Formats: sequence, C-alpha cells, structure tokens
Amino acid sequence: MAIQFKWEGVFPALLTPFTAEDQVDYQMFEKNLDAQIAAGVAGVIIGGSLGEASTLLLDEKKMLVEFALKKLNGKVPVILNIAEGSTKDAVQQARLAESWGADGIMLLPPMRYKADDRETVVFFKSVAKQTALPIMIYNNPVDYKINVTLEMFKELSECKNINAIKESTREVMNVTRLKNRFGNRFAILCGVDPLTVEELALGADGLVAGLVDAFPKETVVLYNLVKAGKMEEAIKIYRWFMPLLELDIHPKLVQYIKLAATEMGIGSEYVRAPRLPLVGEERETILKIIRDGIATKPSLS
Repeated sequence: MAIQFKWEGVFPALLTPFTAEDQVDYQMFEKNLDAQIAAGVAGVIIGGSLGEASTLLLDEKKMLVEFALKKLNGKVPVILNIAEGSTKDAVQQARLAESWGADGIMLLPPMRYKADDRETVVFFKSVAKQTALPIMIYNNPVDYKINVTLEMFKELSECKNINAIKESTREVMNVTRLKNRFGNRFAILCGVDPLTVEELALGADGLVAGLVDAFPKETVVLYNLVKAGKMEEAIKIYRWFMPLLELDIHPKLVQYIKLAATEMGIGSEYVRAPRLPLVGEERETILKIIRDGIATKPSLS
C-alpha cells in the first residue's frame, strides 16, 4: 500500500546508473540511495529525465521501483515519472506504477506531439482518473514545449489527486502567481536547480533537484537553511553551489551530473545510447567545474 506523504522537501530526480555492459547497476543505485537517505531527502523520483527515462525498458522501471521500495521500506516515498507519447500508454504506466507499489507519480504532458491546452488538460485528467496515486504535474515548456497555464491548472484542480507542480518554466514569478491563484491547493516544487533559493524564498514547498544526485548533503542543508530563514548562511552555500547547479540546465545534464556523482563516489559515467560519455575538451571543462566545487566545498557544521 502506498504511504501517505507531503510534497515537501528535497526530491532527487535519481540517475539510473549503468554498468559497462549497459545493464542497470543496482549496486551503485543502492549506494546513491544510501547517500540520499543519509542526507535527509523527502522522497525519490525514478525514471525522470535525469534517469534516462526515454531509454529505460518497462521491466527496468519496474525493477528500479521495486528495488527502491524494498531498500527504503517506507522511510520516504518512491515516485515514478511518466513521460509517454499516448494517453493509452500513460494510463497503462500509471496503473502499473500503482500495482508495483509506487507512492506517487510525476507526470509530463504528451511527448513528441505538441498538444494544445484542451488536449493537454484531457491527457492529465485521463491519467488522474485511472489511479488513486498523488500526481505532480511537471511543467517544463522550455524543454517540452507545452506550457501548463494558470487556467489549465484551474481545470486540473478538479482532480483531487493532482496536488503538486514541478515548476520548471524558469519564470520565478510563477511561484507567486500560483500561490496567489490557488493558495495551498497545489504544492510547488522548484524544478530548476539554479533557481533554488529564489523559488524557495517565494514560497515553493520543495525541490525536484538534479545536483542532489552528487551533492545530497549540500542540497538538503541549503533547503533547510532557506526554510529556516537563515538566508545569509544559505546564500553563502548557494554562491559556492551555482557553477555546479548550472550543469542542470544543459542538454547534456545527464552526462554532466553523472560525472559529478562519479567524482563524489556515488555514481558512474556510463550512459545509455544514443547518449555517449563525455570526452576530450568538453569532459575536461566540466570536470574542472566539478573538481573546483569539490575542492572549495563550504563547511556544513
């Protein structure tokens, strides 16, 4: 049975580690999970963009969810991302997520086809009606070309289990717009790492974070400091963190963050084709950013 939880705190969009033979590396997956739990994350998200969702097989998603559920044993919720091209497939995935024991869903709009507003709302509602799991709508018009507007969220508010928004429009004012319009009807989670402090300060309830995959303690401490109103301490960490956080907004964020997790000893560089590991000057450039960050990490005491 799914556990009850709040969309509040830090939710890592987990990487999917692979072996050199292109199999899911469950040993490394467990090592990263241990680091996330030790840092105090509020939940984990499987099969998101950082998890290379578009290349994962259905059986792999199932095994990742079941592995995380067994490992975490109710300590924090396990959320499955759904990013499908058809309503039928998205509904099927939602039903499967529930049958596998997932605690919630992160739901993207239709993939590949740029649905209009009406089509997008019907898509979201169709999925919500077929599951009892809580749903977080992932609003990322920059990468996925569909913007979920305030009017669309008004329609979606009719679905009681749509109760959170991953805010990735990169428009910081949207946090205030959503709060003004809906109060606490939807939890708001910042989905853009380099906007962490700005959106939390304006009332976002949590983070769906990327660099947390490599720096879990730093991410959770940053979240806690902002929420405690300790802005001077938070800004000090944020300024150190920013060059790393900006790795989250590049088309190669998977390779970049996997490299960071590798340098921190809780990940590996292997990616699934068509992605390829970083090489040459690009790898050296990103590696320098990561190593400079590691070398200058602030004290968290």
